[in-house]
Amino acid sequence: MLDFRIDVRGGNVYIQKKATASRHQLAATLPFSEPLHIHMKKTAFRHLLFTAVLASASLFVACGDSPEDTGTTPAAGESPPAAAPAEQPDPDLPEKTVTITGNDQMKFDVTEIEVQPRQKVTVTLENIGSMPKVSMGHNWVLLVKDADPNEFLEASMVAMGTEYIAIDQVDKVLANTKLLGPGESDSVTFTAPAELGDYVYLCSFPGHYAIGMKGILTVK
Repeated sequence: MLDFRIDVRGGNVYIQKKATASRHQLAATLPFSEPLHIHMKKTAFRHLLFTAVLASASLFVACGDSPEDTGTTPAAGESPPAAAPAEQPDPDLPEKTVTITGNDQMKFDVTEIEVQPRQKVTVTLENIGSMPKVSMGHNWVLLVKDADPNEFLEASMVAMGTEYIAIDQVDKVLANTKLLGPGESDSVTFTAPAELGDYVYLCSFPGHYAIGMKGILTVK
């Protein structure tokens, strides 16, 4: 039998496992370089606790105390669900290339992108953090116009097997990269929407959007 204890101290979330054998004790910690204020929204706090549970589960698996397989983990080499194909880009427009970094402070360094209708766009995401993927993975997900980011994230926060993009939410995704660990990068090429307006992009890893890992792609 396992016993868990959750403590929140100084902006850190601690989850500790007590095993029947006292020689096996593990703790999963989520440090942040900036303190988390006490008035944080409940949704953000819940997402952060969920992230801590993921980290602790990974540690338990490494020590041989793995939970039962629920069938949510994809087969080796399986990618997250792909967005629906878009229309072809306008051949008269030059390609737009953007490089974005994501860090352990859960921030994108680029939060605004401007493109033209039907312009070919390539976005490269680089994870420049050092924390492990299981507790601080990053991706770049562009949503359709007027999509509700909170609804999308609520449905996707438990979709670990498809890199936090729920299968029933794929129709809300215009483009996305893979989920990246420290030092990894990935690129996605897509056609900008023909409809003018603002489109939200975000990291779908639990809790990251609430902290501020998001931006706006504007078609103008």
